[in-house]
Amino acid sequence: MISFIICLACLIGGYFVYGKIVENTFAPDDRETPAVKINDGVDYVVMPQWKLFLVQLLNIAGLGPIFGALQGALWGPVVFLWITGGTIFAGAVHDYFSGMLSERNNGASISEVCGIYLGNLMKNVMRVFSVVLLVMVGTVFAVGPAGLIVTLFAKGGVTGILTSPEFWLWVILAYYFIATFLSVDKIIGRIYPLFGICLIIMAIGVIIGIFTNPSYTIPEIWSNFRNMHPNGTPIWSVMFITVACGAISGFHSTQSPLMARCMKSEHQGHFVFYGAMVAEGVIALIWAAAGCSLYEVTGGLSTGLSEILANGQSAAIYDVCSRTMGGVGIALAMIGVIVCPITSGDTAFRSARLVLADWFKVDQNQYQKRLLLCVPLLAAGAIIGHLDYTIIWRYFSWTNQTLAMIVLWTASMYLFREKKNYWITAVPATFMSAVSMTYFFYAPECLGLGTKVAYPVGIILAALFLGIFFYATRKGQNTAKA
Repeated sequence: MISFIICLACLIGGYFVYGKIVENTFAPDDRETPAVKINDGVDYVVMPQWKLFLVQLLNIAGLGPIFGALQGALWGPVVFLWITGGTIFAGAVHDYFSGMLSERNNGASISEVCGIYLGNLMKNVMRVFSVVLLVMVGTVFAVGPAGLIVTLFAKGGVTGILTSPEFWLWVILAYYFIATFLSVDKIIGRIYPLFGICLIIMAIGVIIGIFTNPSYTIPEIWSNFRNMHPNGTPIWSVMFITVACGAISGFHSTQSPLMARCMKSEHQGHFVFYGAMVAEGVIALIWAAAGCSLYEVTGGLSTGLSEILANGQSAAIYDVCSRTMGGVGIALAMIGVIVCPITSGDTAFRSARLVLADWFKVDQNQYQKRLLLCVPLLAAGAIIGHLDYTIIWRYFSWTNQTLAMIVLWTASMYLFREKKNYWITAVPATFMSAVSMTYFFYAPECLGLGTKVAYPVGIILAALFLGIFFYATRKGQNTAKA
C-alpha cells in the first residue's frame, strides 16, 4: 500500500511542480482567445474554468483509465510506475500542448495543428488517422456501456428488450447524434460537470472500499517487481499500449481542441489540460490498485484477475464495484462507468465532425451542414459497432498511442521554432515512438514478428525518428540563417 500512496503523491506533486515547468516553457499570455474572438455560439463558447476542467476530464476519461488499468494490473504493481511516470512526463504534457497549440491556432483540430508544424503531408495523414481513430473510439464507447447496462439489468433479474445489447447500442448512438449535432453548451456544458463529480466520487468510493477492508492489500512494487501476467505477455511494449488513457493517449489530443475553443484565458490551460490528465492518472491508479489487490495471485501470477477479465469488461467492472461498495455506492459506481465512456464517445464523434469541417472547410454555423457530416459518421459507427469488440479495441490501442507519438513530435517542432526547451516533448516523443513501433512489429494483430525482431526494430526506428527531428531542426536553422 505504501507504493500506491507514493505514486499518488507523485501524481499530485507532478501537477504542481512539473506541470508548472511545462506551463512556463509554453509561456501563456493575455492574448484574445478563440472563444472570445470567434464565439459562434456552436463550438466556440466561453465557459468557466471549473466547468472546462470537468468537461475535459469526462471527454478524455472513457473506459480507458478504468478497463485499461484493470487490464494493466495483470502485469502486477509495476503498472503503477507507468501510470505515474507516463501521466506526469508524457500524458499531461501531451494534453497540455495539444490544447494550447490549438488555442494558439484559432481552436484548430489536431490534424490541422500537426500540418502547421510538420507539413502538409503529415496534415493529410493526420486527417485520415484522427477521423478513423475517433470513429473507433466513439464505437468502442458505445458498445462498452451498452454491455454494462445489460449487465446491470441482468443482475437485477430484468429480462426482455432491456437486456438486449443491440437495443442499447442504438439508444446510445441516437444520443451521440444529438450531442454531436447540438452546440457545445446545450448538453455537454450543462450535464457533464455533474457526471464529472459522479466519476470522481466513484473513484474515491473504490479506494475507500479497498482501504477499509482488511481482506484487501495493495501489493508493493518492490516486492513484486516482475512480470505477473498469466500468459507471459511481455511488459515492453504491450503494457504501455494497453494502459493508454491512464498514462498517455492520442485520443486526448482530439478532445483538447474542444475546450481550447471555450477558454477565456490561456492561463487556464495548466488546470484544464494538465490537471485533467493528472486526475485521470489518479483514477487509473485507483482501478489498477483494485485489480492488484482484490483478486487471487497464484504462483506469482495474476490468475484471479485474468479469470474475471475473461468474462468481459462489464463483468469485471461490476465485480470491482460490488467488492468495494454496496447499496447506493455500487449504483453510483455503475452509473459512473456507464457515463464515462458515453461522455467520451459523443465528443469523439463531435471531434470527428470538426476535423472533417476543418478539412473540407464546411461552415458549422448552419444545422444543415452539421447534418451533412453527422449522419455518415454515426452510420459508420453503427456498422463498426457490430464487429468483434476485442479486435476494435486492439487496433484502437495501437492507433491511439501512435497518434500521441505524432502529436508529441508536433509539439517538439513548435518548441524548436519558438527557441524553447523542446526536450520536454522530444524525450517522451522518442519513448512513445519506441513503444508504438515495437508493438506494431510484435502484436499478432499487426505484423506478429515476435520480440527478437520487434525489440531492436522498435528502438532503431525511435532513434531514426529522433534523428529526423534533429535533421529538420538543423535544416530550419540553416534556412533561417540564409
